[in-house]
Amino acid sequence: MGPGETRAFAEEFLRELGSGIDIDVVIAPPFVSLPAAAPIAESGTVKLAGQNMNANASGAFTGEISSTMLKEVGASYVILGHSERRAIFGETDAIINEKIKTAHEAGIIAIFCIGETLEERDGGRLEEVLKTQIEGGLAGVAEEKMLETVVAYEPVWAIGTGRTASSEQAQEAHAFVRSVIAGMFGGDVASKVRIQYGGSVKPGNMGELINMEDVDGALVGGASLEPGSFYEICKAAELAWNA
Repeated sequence: MGPGETRAFAEEFLRELGSGIDIDVVIAPPFVSLPAAAPIAESGTVKLAGQNMNANASGAFTGEISSTMLKEVGASYVILGHSERRAIFGETDAIINEKIKTAHEAGIIAIFCIGETLEERDGGRLEEVLKTQIEGGLAGVAEEKMLETVVAYEPVWAIGTGRTASSEQAQEAHAFVRSVIAGMFGGDVASKVRIQYGGSVKPGNMGELINMEDVDGALVGGASLEPGSFYEICKAAELAWNA
């Protein structure tokens, strides 16, 4: 969405929210639209995120967005390692690792994305791929900084395809992800880290997904573009979480 659409989205979504909601909600407009989402940030109910960020806090990197810029426009989260950044723009685990560390240094919460392709899943490489991405992306991260990181598991084959991992498949992958984090940072840290599911999340499946033991939230794609739909997803999560 451009600034005009984002401004309209913010106004309508805030009307939907009314007096508020008892879960954490973050929206991530394109860079040029972050200022247009200011009413959402000012409401105190919803936080803002950047969709990406350069690993360098400053310097001659024409066209890139720094952590300082994100903070100045009110973003307190940033999405890093999204499957499209990996597949289309060639971002490696090492590049993503540097971005995560830069976000931590700036006091921005990193939403660290991981996930396998259909070929990798069908080839029996799910755990291998996830372990490699987690260990590479989180290498050298301190335990206390890990608590400032959200992990988003997004099976690439379920993004924007209408196909969704079953709640059991999501739980299985999330439990494995948490076990890898436990191996790196200890069980106490792993139990506190939020692990989100991303992949064709919609109002009809949010409640079932969030009821899984290791699914702590959702990274919502296409269904977040319509304020009413996104609100219904948020409400479904809130109802299931507080049940």
